[in-house]
Amino acid sequence: MDKKMMSIATSMLLLKLLSEEDKYGYQMIRELEERSEKFFFMNEGTIYPILHNLEKEGMIRSCSRIAENGRRRKYYSITEEGRAELQKKQEEWTGYRKAVGKILGEAE
Repeated sequence: MDKKMMSIATSMLLLKLLSEEDKYGYQMIRELEERSEKFFFMNEGTIYPILHNLEKEGMIRSCSRIAENGRRRKYYSITEEGRAELQKKQEEWTGYRKAVGKILGEAE
């Protein structure tokens, strides 16, 4: 998949995960891989630049916390701006998916 397209999709997926609960980076990597049945297999070098960009844009915020295992981790949470952006991206994605499906002859 094209890297730019993957980045756009990944930012939407990360916002979706964070809309459910605060998470740390590696947790999001594992969850994306698991939920997508290994379609989204990412490493830290892919996901952290996207997280840093989302934070810079005000879509998410981060804070350091002690995890259940006693280790300090950087957790991310979605902001109100991020929730609004997620809603917008989901609407765009739905329209895109339907339009492509119609061209490819897929049933809705």
